[in-house]
Amino acid sequence: MSTMQRHILIPLIVACALFMENMDSTVLATALPAIASDIGENPLALKLAFTAYLVSLAVFIPISGWVADRFGARTIFATAMVVFMGGSLLCALSGTLTAFVLARFVQGIGGAMMVPVGRLVLLKTVPKSGLVQALNYLTVPALLGPIMGPPLGGFITQYFNWRGIFLINVPISILGLILILRFIPNIRETKQPPLDLFGFAILGIGLSVLMLGLSALGGHLLPSSATAACIVTGGLAIAVYVRHARRIAHPLIDLRLLELTTIRAGVVGGSLFRIGMGAIPFLLPLMFQLGFGLDPLHSGLLSCASAAGAMFMKTLTTVILKRYGFRQVLMVNALLASVGTGICGLFTASTPHIVVIAVLLLGGCLRSLQFTALGAISFAQVTQEIMSQASSMQSMAQRLAQSTGVAVGAYALQIASDLQGHASIVAEDFWPAFLVVALLSSVSLFYNLALDRDAGAEISGHGRERTPAK
Repeated sequence: MSTMQRHILIPLIVACALFMENMDSTVLATALPAIASDIGENPLALKLAFTAYLVSLAVFIPISGWVADRFGARTIFATAMVVFMGGSLLCALSGTLTAFVLARFVQGIGGAMMVPVGRLVLLKTVPKSGLVQALNYLTVPALLGPIMGPPLGGFITQYFNWRGIFLINVPISILGLILILRFIPNIRETKQPPLDLFGFAILGIGLSVLMLGLSALGGHLLPSSATAACIVTGGLAIAVYVRHARRIAHPLIDLRLLELTTIRAGVVGGSLFRIGMGAIPFLLPLMFQLGFGLDPLHSGLLSCASAAGAMFMKTLTTVILKRYGFRQVLMVNALLASVGTGICGLFTASTPHIVVIAVLLLGGCLRSLQFTALGAISFAQVTQEIMSQASSMQSMAQRLAQSTGVAVGAYALQIASDLQGHASIVAEDFWPAFLVVALLSSVSLFYNLALDRDAGAEISGHGRERTPAK
């Protein structure tokens, strides 16, 4: 195989892994009511399946690069594919909530290693002259996965069985494994800092236990005393990590990076925004099916409007940021996106579907613009030497915020239902939950106020045309 063919094939292999991981993270939402009914659980209990997957990503993504450099990129990429496939099989075979949650955690371990290591292989094997084209291969599956996931999950659930949404990963994984073993080079790095094993252990335990406690709020899976113990224990473990990270030269996640204003806005402020937005993929399918009585397929078709809007906005983001700059875009857009989220709570069973699609399409545009801006501003002050650390911190924060959003949205929905005396979830329970997550996301606006007016100008190009010539 020629060098040119290899430089085309490697990005396509990585793109397929990214497509599978992105689709799998969205395909589950539409099937939640059916899964809950089949295993005899309250649909709200399935929030644990969401958070387990996302927390697993958050815990294992920070070590993915180190492990790939130590044991070889092909070895870890192939192993991750096998783990992801095994987790998918376990999900399909699960008959209880506990088994399903554990299977999703295993699946998340595979996803945490699969995509970052695949992207690392791409960056190290493709020459800079072909890097833009190679990265374009990754953009398409990242955008198509969330669009195809909800309707595909709805179709399989309605006409076959929900277990099929996990079984489709098996043949794709086998094909990917064959291609990885044949075409991916086993790249290694001879010089690398020691792995912060204590930091990995204490942070992983802290995040997992804390998110288990937050997700169990409402009485699902754990009694209230165990839930409180998880929250306290997880919080203490994270506090231990914070102290540990300040005392060593190469911590797993270097919290000193938060001293940079742009990283703090992107990670801390961005997390607040993502907590609110992270609840949407969980709440919308439940509202459409449990509240409005739609079948899984129609629920999925409506839900994918948000992803379609996000895909469209990718074509305009650069122009908008150049025209208005990061600070103004992040402030105004955070408010608009939060208002759009609150409007979702006003939907009723009689709301015309064209109106629902229009609101979700616009909301997807606004969220996409905010996510892209937050991702870019996070690296405005980052040098090449700390790029890997900054990337790990941002990736971990994104997944944690998403999982927290699911937990908060589900708990708000449960409280709304209990306060209104409903034995089961009905349409009237959803507007308070959407209001809560909308208010949470709007708080991120205040973190954006701390940014300078020209923050990130070297990335956005904003204001350059007004800079006087010297």
